[in-house]
Amino acid sequence: MPTRAGIDELRLLGLLWRESPPGPRSGVGTRAVTALAVELADREGLEVVTIRRLAAEAGVTAMALYPHIGGRAELVELMLDHVAGATYARAGEPDDPDWRLRLTAVAEANWASCLAHPWVTDVAPGRSVPGPGASTKYETELRALNGIGLTDIEMEYTLTALLALVQGAARAAVADRRSREPGEQNDAGWWSRLEPALAAVIGDAGRFPTAARVSRALGEATGKASDPEGAYRHGLDLFLDGLARRLR
Repeated sequence: MPTRAGIDELRLLGLLWRESPPGPRSGVGTRAVTALAVELADREGLEVVTIRRLAAEAGVTAMALYPHIGGRAELVELMLDHVAGATYARAGEPDDPDWRLRLTAVAEANWASCLAHPWVTDVAPGRSVPGPGASTKYETELRALNGIGLTDIEMEYTLTALLALVQGAARAAVADRRSREPGEQNDAGWWSRLEPALAAVIGDAGRFPTAARVSRALGEATGKASDPEGAYRHGLDLFLDGLARRLR
């Protein structure tokens, strides 16, 4: 998983907040190159996004890109900020009078963003330099919590906990998708191949009775060995129910 080390944070701050004008010969600027990098990562994965590959996609030399995006570490941060800024582009800002529906909209927008840009789940979380996209997203999400009866610090903690729930489940969902063969919709075939061998190595059929019962119930209900989306939606309901009790 890529880390966020090795970044010139002051330079990154300038790249994030001050759009570099397109070069006179290359015709590319920071925003255009960042958007191109996001499209490439969405299509082929973050690992293929190198300065050399991006330059080829843009039809310019690698040297022409460095003034606009810094190095690769800075580029990834620019990409993350670009994605963050687009989180509510389709659904709009959560503004329902019901706080529960607002927070559901926050969760759903982040869930959709993670699945649309699965490479985001590959980047290790950590302290990041705030850019315009992330700052706009943060403001939007805090407004969904504003005025419901939480202190400022409780608003921050509640938002962080909600996003951790979404992102953790989304990371599992992305990993689940990647583990499947093309066109494979459920785990029936995989389990039929694995179950006899697993039973043989476990030996005693009653060794893990609770796990056997629960996994059987999940398989019968979903056809899958794991269901990250179902876990996300169940977890979201529990989260909102718990918050509702706290606000009483």
